[in-house]
Order: sequence, then C-alpha cells, then structure tokens
Amino acid sequence: MVGHVARAHGIRGEVSVQVRSDVPERRFAVGNVLFTDHPDVPTLTVAAARPHSGRLLVTFEEVMLRDVAEALQGSLLLIDADQAGVATEDAEDDAWWDTDLIGLSARTVDGTELGPVTDVLHNPGGELLVIGRAVGGDLLVPFVRDIVPTVDPAAGIVIVDPPPGLLEL
Repeated sequence: MVGHVARAHGIRGEVSVQVRSDVPERRFAVGNVLFTDHPDVPTLTVAAARPHSGRLLVTFEEVMLRDVAEALQGSLLLIDADQAGVATEDAEDDAWWDTDLIGLSARTVDGTELGPVTDVLHNPGGELLVIGRAVGGDLLVPFVRDIVPTVDPAAGIVIVDPPPGLLEL
C-alpha cells in the first residue's frame, strides 16, 4: 500500500491522500498507475500531485467530479509487488518495506518469543511495529535501531531489546 484516499478536495475530483510510502514523489509521479481496492475503479492514473497540510492532493485522470472522488474515500492505493523493490540506489542498509516486516517473529535479545509483527504504523514521530500477543493485546514497539537492533527476514525474525517497562505497557 502506498496510501489511501482520505477524502475529496474541491469540486474537480481532486482527493486528499494519506501517504504510506517512503518515496511519494516516485509513487505519485504524473503518469503512474496505481491499483485500488475499490470494486468500480480498479486502477487510477496520476494526473497531478501536490503537498497540502501534511497530506498529498492528487488528481487522477479517471476522476473529474467531486462525487466520484467522494466515492473513493477510504480506498487503498496499491502498487504491483514488482514495483516495490528498493526505493533508490542509495537506499539505507536498514530501510525495510512494511511487507518485509509483517509476519516476522519478534523475540527479545534473550530469546523470549513476543509474537508476530502484524503491522507497521507510520506516525509523525516515527514508525511503530505492531506485535500481536496472545495475552494483553498488541504491543507497539518503536522501530529504531536501539530497540530493534536486528531485522533478519531470511531467518524470519526481528530482535527487540526493550527499555525497562516497554513490555508492560
């Protein structure tokens, strides 16, 4: 997922998009085709995009009226798995796609099983790994090197070195 349609903006079909991509300038470039989960609009072609109040305002070639834009509210904007890959040639060594992390088994440095990574939340303060636990509800772990020193997709694990009290929250 590279974003979702938050709401219609204006009367000419422009939509406000909550971006979920680390390369929005690439994903929402003019001419890019995005897939949706909307049953009536399977693909959308970016006609224009501009930042506005922490979101991206996007015009799609297929959406010229406000009522069509309103119908898209809540729709996911997706790319082909083939398009995901590495974002840029100079991508950081510790840069991960959400799909690389979801499903990995989270363990503490002493080997205690915490549960699977079920989601990655992108907040203004940084990313949080959502770890599903059988008891006590989901655990939210800041995705920073000091707390998550090891990510090993080949082994299917992430290692969490929690500061005091994190696991009790």
